[in-house]
Amino acid sequence: MGRIIHFVHQSLDGFIAGPNGEFDWPAMGAELSAYTAELTAGDTVFLYGRKVWDLMSGFWPNAEQYSQDPHDLAFAPVWREAPKVVVSRTLAGQDLGWNTSVVSENVAEQLTALAEAGKTLVLFGGAELAAHLGAHGAVDEYRVVVHPVLLGGGTPAFHPAERRTVLETVETRTFDGRSVLLRHRVVREA
Repeated sequence: MGRIIHFVHQSLDGFIAGPNGEFDWPAMGAELSAYTAELTAGDTVFLYGRKVWDLMSGFWPNAEQYSQDPHDLAFAPVWREAPKVVVSRTLAGQDLGWNTSVVSENVAEQLTALAEAGKTLVLFGGAELAAHLGAHGAVDEYRVVVHPVLLGGGTPAFHPAERRTVLETVETRTFDGRSVLLRHRVVREA
């Protein structure tokens, strides 16, 4: 059985992007990079909302042209090869390339069906999509990496929840002496 994991980088004050949409602040050291590689290994499906897709697809296909950072160089070929799902009404019917499909209707049901078929889906960022999936009980796990920066505003990591969700802490970890992972599993009612 697969699962849906919401994996997000956030500032200490709770933002996933700065006031002008900037995402130049995550502290991607060797340990966090290795953790990301472990999380995305195998047949993991990368899951994006349209806004995050625009950011990712504008960088990762040609990351080597923009960066010589060891994390970027290691992750770029993984990103290009991984199966990806983008949730978007505006991109429906388009060929996005890079082993990417688009889901535009019955989102929670379709993504849950993929997980039930044994796929592990990792939602990168995407506060709106995470809120939608959370409201439908589709998220199995939250992995939040808190970075040592205060952005003072921007895009919140989480939207107000439609309902209470009980979580169980399954792991905390520090990466590179800077960032902290908070890993929580959703407690399903019996």
